[in-house]
Amino acid sequence: MGIVALREGDTFEAHLPLLIIGAGACGLVAALAARECGIELAVLERDALPRGSTFMSSGFIPAAGTRFQAEKRVDDSPRLMASDIQAKNGHEADPAIVQALTDYSGRVVEWLADTHGVPFDLVDGFLYPGHSRMRMHATPRRTGEELMGCLLTAAETTGVDILTRARVIDLHVDDARRVRGVTLERPDGSRESIGCDVLILACNGYGGNPELVARYLPSLKDALYHGHEGNQGDALLWGEAMGVSLKDLGACQGHGSLATPHQTLISWALMMRGGIQVNLEGRRFSNEHGGYSEQAAKVLAQPGQVAWNLFDARIHQTAREFEDYRNAHIAGAVRAFDSLETLSKGLDLPLDALRDTFTEMRALAEDGGGDSFGRGFSPETLLEPPYYAIRVTGALFHTQGGLEIDTSARVMGQEGGVFPNLFAAGGAARGVSGSNDSGYLSGNGLLSAVVMGAIAGREAARQLLRGDAA
Repeated sequence: MGIVALREGDTFEAHLPLLIIGAGACGLVAALAARECGIELAVLERDALPRGSTFMSSGFIPAAGTRFQAEKRVDDSPRLMASDIQAKNGHEADPAIVQALTDYSGRVVEWLADTHGVPFDLVDGFLYPGHSRMRMHATPRRTGEELMGCLLTAAETTGVDILTRARVIDLHVDDARRVRGVTLERPDGSRESIGCDVLILACNGYGGNPELVARYLPSLKDALYHGHEGNQGDALLWGEAMGVSLKDLGACQGHGSLATPHQTLISWALMMRGGIQVNLEGRRFSNEHGGYSEQAAKVLAQPGQVAWNLFDARIHQTAREFEDYRNAHIAGAVRAFDSLETLSKGLDLPLDALRDTFTEMRALAEDGGGDSFGRGFSPETLLEPPYYAIRVTGALFHTQGGLEIDTSARVMGQEGGVFPNLFAAGGAARGVSGSNDSGYLSGNGLLSAVVMGAIAGREAARQLLRGDAA
């Protein structure tokens, strides 16, 4: 991976006005937005089949003020959504970026639904940690795989050219800091060069690069990585070489509920609907409503780096709306017990400790107080037999820091100002999760990918149409 200084007389084998690196949700949405403006472009994808981190996610996109919310009588606004994001990250994110994302979120979701046929509806019935309103929009199966399928169909229908098996290895940059083209490598080692007037980096973060994870996320360096293997930090490495301003590189999305050894994501809805996590000593060790990202490190700090999700039949039935949960159930990850005694024996957990844990929850529900971790319990959500259990571990899903951008997704330099024709979004760019693992508000990843991807595609097209990209 490198930056190649453009020399006088250098030429490219082909040329397109716009190139986009990465065919995940971010790159595809950027391409749809640019194509809508009539821009000729190509999306360069290293894999044979575009998947990216989106494919491995639940596919939930937070948005405020949509008609999908109105249909279910959810009163929300971009201002309230922005407040929730900033409260979760400790007001560490750029407020202008947060405002841009929240202001545009509803329009992007409705545009994808109305123009490109993405069958969104509102996920209701519970709130994710930190959200004050139900604002998660998802496709019917509640999977990132389905969302990616919808976006790929939209790209094909719209005439977006996607070059697969095309790994970009070099950016060609002139003395004015303009990216003039790229070199890509094919699986057989052959190389091609393509010139461009504008480049969008949509190639996600560095979660798949152990060296970078150890450098910027030392608390998760031994965590299971449950993200796309292509997230090698390409944008970050190019940015370092070009003198780009890099921000919040310690930010990430972890998850404290990955079924092990099945490696299936278990929705945090289990916790928000009344479930708990206990360690191998049969004791709770955190506030399960604090957030699933920071929960990853807490689970990894437990004996054996594992925990048990404990819940009941009520929660089990509602969780079946999630395809990942249904898959985990089919795979045998979900175990059922008719009493604490059988659960204790089946999971090899100390019965006395389990009884103490459940007694404390009932006492807290009766007096309305909170426990030592800050969580309260209500009578209607207390767990009742039969009980269900899933063995889980903590995992790193994707990183949230990256290239600093402005509200138009233009990449910013270390000394200020913007690069003339370089845009970034999604995991390649600085997100809105602050500086560490605790600032991640559910959906921040796809918010930055989908909404900022749309902004990047629109703004790149505007630059090209104005004729000031050359």
